Amino acid sequence: MHSSAVLPGRRRRGRAVIVGLLSSVLMITAGVFAPVTSATPARGLAPLPADFAWGVASSGFQSEGSSPDSNWLRHVRAGRTHDRIGGSVDFRHRYRQDVALAASLGVKVYRVGVEWARIEPRPGVVDRAELAYYDDLMAAIVAAGMRPMITLDHWVYPGWVADRGGWASPSTPALWLRNARRVVDRYAHLHPLWITVNEPAAYVMNEIKIGAIAPGEVPAMVDRLVAVHREIYRHIHRRDPAAMVSSNVAYIPTVEPVLDTAFVDRVADSLDFIGLDYYYSISPANTDAWHAITDELWLAPVAADGLYHALRDYARRYPSKPLYVVESGMPTRDGAPRADGYRRGDHLRDLVYWIQRARGDGVDVIGYNYWSLTDNFEWGSYTPRFGLYTVDVRKDPSLTRRPTDAVAAYRRITADNGVPGAYRPTRPAETCSLVAGLSSCVDPVR
Repeated sequence: MHSSAVLPGRRRRGRAVIVGLLSSVLMITAGVFAPVTSATPARGLAPLPADFAWGVASSGFQSEGSSPDSNWLRHVRAGRTHDRIGGSVDFRHRYRQDVALAASLGVKVYRVGVEWARIEPRPGVVDRAELAYYDDLMAAIVAAGMRPMITLDHWVYPGWVADRGGWASPSTPALWLRNARRVVDRYAHLHPLWITVNEPAAYVMNEIKIGAIAPGEVPAMVDRLVAVHREIYRHIHRRDPAAMVSSNVAYIPTVEPVLDTAFVDRVADSLDFIGLDYYYSISPANTDAWHAITDELWLAPVAADGLYHALRDYARRYPSKPLYVVESGMPTRDGAPRADGYRRGDHLRDLVYWIQRARGDGVDVIGYNYWSLTDNFEWGSYTPRFGLYTVDVRKDPSLTRRPTDAVAAYRRITADNGVPGAYRPTRPAETCSLVAGLSSCVDPVR
């Protein structure tokens, strides 16, 4: 998941950034998008294909607990986050329980991270006990009838790599690839889906925010992420020629086509599918998306029709690539009802409706992962809750997984391969969505 914690005083600046970006993009996109026609009204939904991949998503550092030394653990210990991570939801020791919860939803994909900091705690030293943990985790996922989606880098690297400069150091790509090849060689026989680098643009932003790199070092970090992605893509395909490999993108409303020039465009020939994460929307009537870069994520708008526009945008820009929603969900504040009245189950059904609409309009979307199976450490805070199962880390020492209304909704969705043909969203489409810039406004969907 993207970053949710910021240092005090960033909120007003964040809003100014979003408003400024919106103004700029409204002018730019008029020359970027070709003339379009209005979308056809819905006549009724077809279910998704039998091989559509329903899944859930998580990350290592955010959920495992028992965190070894890493760049992010140091960030927490330095007091630069709202909460201490502690044991998080203790996925490290409760993974069998969580795998069973995922399987009970009827999903077929479970996204997990394999943490470099956990398996190589010191340079060249491999922790065999931690490798055995990941071996057992992968075996449990497969035994439960699911396919692993393995993330090689979810923004976390060993403390000793941080000591050497992290992504500011030219030595990091070789070290990263040594570890990534180890993981690939160990699990390629399971034919997992692969995510090489989680949300590259957000990764860079977080490295700046925590002081790991200076703004002037951004081009070098991006170049290094491009290089390691391309190299590990080749290695994965040597081990498993039929592998499906991507790097998921945090879809930023209005500006994503510009952001994609830095990474996605440069690795497009080494992406087997476009992985995207969709969370927040923007329109002239609601520009509160700026909350997404502050510590109040639950106040950001989450209009579900924005997912349709993000999918359609990628289908137009990368027409030969299938699309997979690697992350999507809705934040609440400590599990309390949202101010806009949107319930998690309704939001999930609405998102699936728009996926079905996209498929009906010819968009080759092949999978969807809900973020996340359980609440977890949202990069600095336990306040934002995204889980299908809620866990009160701060007040419940038993870390009980309590189902939200979205659990029953997801079970019904996976059983029926979508929402019913007569379903209509609980919220109308935005009058002028700007998720994909002017394209989504002048080519609306009803």
